[in-house]
Amino acid sequence: MNADLLALQTRLGYRFTSIPLLERALTHRSHSADHYERLEFLGDSVLSLAVSGLLYERLSRQHEGELSRIRANLVKEDTLVGIAATLALSSVLRLGEGELRSGGQRKPSILADVVEAIIGAVYLDAGFVQAEALVRRLYQDVDINPAMSASSKDAKTALQEWLQGRKMKLPAYRVTAIKGEAHRQTFEVECEIESGQRQPGSGVSRRAAEQAAAAALLQQLNKNPK
Repeated sequence: MNADLLALQTRLGYRFTSIPLLERALTHRSHSADHYERLEFLGDSVLSLAVSGLLYERLSRQHEGELSRIRANLVKEDTLVGIAATLALSSVLRLGEGELRSGGQRKPSILADVVEAIIGAVYLDAGFVQAEALVRRLYQDVDINPAMSASSKDAKTALQEWLQGRKMKLPAYRVTAIKGEAHRQTFEVECEIESGQRQPGSGVSRRAAEQAAAAALLQQLNKNPK
């Protein structure tokens, strides 16, 4: 067996009976006609159900609307990209040459889709119980709390609305550094508004870093508006 696939299974805490299923979950359509998109469709539903069960257990006092908003936070692209980083998925993706040249191994949309595809693959390989167990392992280090309900709107959108409500210009985002090897990069971004206030943010993608910077600046503005 490929050493990279063996290492990935160790990180997942799950050993596949059907290795072709895992290979398909890692394969982008630019690489082969046998790609991950159907698995991603399936995994999306499995993930939603597994996370719903997790929230039902942990947050017994939250009503349905709050649970739905928290779930949306947990299954959104940024969260899945963070999980992809812990699994080092960038190093095992199967991409076509064109997609590789354009940095496909770092694209948040691809990384998030592959996380869902892997969950779908485990579901087909061993059923829902094993797929749910995988989801719980993937989210064991994610802070799940009621405050997530209030933060279901992404930070960049919330910051934009805050500024527009005060007739201020939209924020500017600037990449200040890109660190790490190609398959495990960390982006550092600075978000600045016309008043001169600025905050840094970092993430496994430029988008994630921008969200982190926007969240930090919005927190600053709410605490000490000028």
